[in-house]
Amino acid sequence: MSYPAKLQSIIDLFQSLPDVGKRENLVLYSESTKFLEPKEGEQFDLEDVRKDEECTDTVGVFLKVEETGGVTFRMTLGPEVQTLTKAMSCILCKGLQGCQAEEVLELPSDFVPKIVGAELVRQRSQTTYYVLTRMKSICKVYVNRMRG
Repeated sequence: MSYPAKLQSIIDLFQSLPDVGKRENLVLYSESTKFLEPKEGEQFDLEDVRKDEECTDTVGVFLKVEETGGVTFRMTLGPEVQTLTKAMSCILCKGLQGCQAEEVLELPSDFVPKIVGAELVRQRSQTTYYVLTRMKSICKVYVNRMRG
């Protein structure tokens, strides 16, 4: 399976690191969530802001689809959102930038352990896949609207 180029470069970086390095980089990614937030005046094709049972706080997923069909995701993360969820939010927003909505929908989740490491996936399995599930969900709504 080949992944979108931006996501593949992030996967390659994490795969080159020992577990300690993976954790350190996840923390660094989690600290840059303010850059994920919608910019003032930015318009979106879809917005999905809610608190799910499996998450500690509200997460907002915002989807903008460019004329080329490429997607841009923005996110808002409540103050109680866990570090790993924040990190995955940053990684996925960067890694999926410019992809087609259909590509996001078809993306398998098998890359997640390559980034966070098998141990963290075991400990926090819901957290590690939560953001990808939300991004796929908003893309599915968008694709269905375009077909309808």
